[in-house]
Amino acid sequence: MARSTYYYWKKAFGRQDKYVEIKSVIEEIFHLNRGRYGYRRITLELRNRGFKVNHKTVLRLMNKMGLKCLVRMKKYRSYKGKVGKIAPNLLKRDFKATKPNEKWVTDVTEFHLYGEKLYLSPILDLFNGEIIAYNIESRPVYPLVSKMLDQALKKLESEDSPVLHSDQGWHYQMKTYSHALKTHGITQSMSRKGNCLDNAVMENFFGLLKSELLYLHEFDSMEHFKQELEEYIYYYNHQRIKVKLKGMSPVDFRIHALKAA
Repeated sequence: MARSTYYYWKKAFGRQDKYVEIKSVIEEIFHLNRGRYGYRRITLELRNRGFKVNHKTVLRLMNKMGLKCLVRMKKYRSYKGKVGKIAPNLLKRDFKATKPNEKWVTDVTEFHLYGEKLYLSPILDLFNGEIIAYNIESRPVYPLVSKMLDQALKKLESEDSPVLHSDQGWHYQMKTYSHALKTHGITQSMSRKGNCLDNAVMENFFGLLKSELLYLHEFDSMEHFKQELEEYIYYYNHQRIKVKLKGMSPVDFRIHALKAA
């Protein structure tokens, strides 16, 4: 061994780890939040505690420590190019509706928990923000959307003819899907490509799921999460009050509006 190499490694082994304190705090923050914080949130919390550290450094240290956020939810990208008919953007970000079943929005989101995936496909009524139908599948297959649509169609009265807005995902371009809408007097509308703001209300609902369910609860398994997800949707529709709904839940607001009509 070269003399210079010997003295380099002798000095390196005797060098104190300058990140000892930060690693201790990272581990504390991670476990305090029950594994729900990734490196970005942990970086912010470190800064709140007076540690000036780069997010890349936090990510590197967490990887070395084997700390990884246990819960993940991200936007599911179902766009696969033009595989069918693209509908025009008829909604044009006009998210106000004057009655139930006038304007609906839909989308798909993907959950990652403990190495498994789950997909949620809901329809939201813009009149009161109510989730009128939804379906959950372990794979993003067409029945994820078609079963949801079958549920929603049962909510229609003979005089209803809603606009149903989505992104340009492949499910919504299917001829079967478009035919089902047309058969039941539903007008199809789609966001412009790559523009999530065209479906902002649905995006907001998914964000609410993330903040009020994923970050506030622990889950033993994917099956446990699915059960909690279904219970949350019921809670959201029937119990969770909204300021813009005059302190009523979406279901209560709908019932009140129909009685007043």
